[in-house]
Amino acid sequence: MGFGIGAGLLSGMFGLGGGIIIVPGLMFALKIDQRLAHGTSLGGVFLISCASFMTYWTHGEVDWHVVLWLALGSVCGSLIGARLLATLSKRTLTISFIAVLVIAGVRMFFKIDASGVMVINAPTAAWLVFIGVIVGALAGMLGIGGGLMTVPILVVLFHVSPALAKGTSLAVVIPTAFTGTLQNFRNKNADLSAAGIVSITGIFSAIGGSWLATRMDDVLSNFLFAVLLIVIAGRMLLQLRKTGSTATAE
Repeated sequence: MGFGIGAGLLSGMFGLGGGIIIVPGLMFALKIDQRLAHGTSLGGVFLISCASFMTYWTHGEVDWHVVLWLALGSVCGSLIGARLLATLSKRTLTISFIAVLVIAGVRMFFKIDASGVMVINAPTAAWLVFIGVIVGALAGMLGIGGGLMTVPILVVLFHVSPALAKGTSLAVVIPTAFTGTLQNFRNKNADLSAAGIVSITGIFSAIGGSWLATRMDDVLSNFLFAVLLIVIAGRMLLQLRKTGSTATAE
């Protein structure tokens, strides 16, 4: 699938799971129900993230101390998000997705001082766990790996270098996507066959995207990331308005 390849490339380049491509792809190209698309996407995110992560890891772009605390909160949060997916309306899911994209994208346009590493103390660890819970809940609910939020948070709030933020984010995405997918599958909100096909097509492009990201200028990386988020948000908003207009006409 073409959007599987695109998801893999964006996963590698920007430290995302690829859900921001997979969800619209499943909905618009394959006409899959939105709730099922979100759940299936998270399954596809798992293998794609593993492939992207390996490249960052071999280049030393993973902060394992940050991964530990973020993953602790994120895994718990993904279970919460998977439960919300089974109860929230489709319109609420879409609006939540768009809001997250816009907020993260706009902030990434501004100049950010990235020192490269974080000093972990008790308050910082507590913040990371809290952030992990929020990110994990949104990941489980929206069918994204969480890198969409984790990368901007690490870069903007903690001044981590973009490459290190992406590698660290992917390390957190993997357990988050796995636990969220299990819960979605139990709730009958995931098609694992479709998820497997999407992820297989994206693995090789994910490796290529990761290779590019480790060599990309920080300013260019942040700018491209911001543009990506705004474009996807705009596409989703237009679709939401179109759907709303159709419903009103009927």
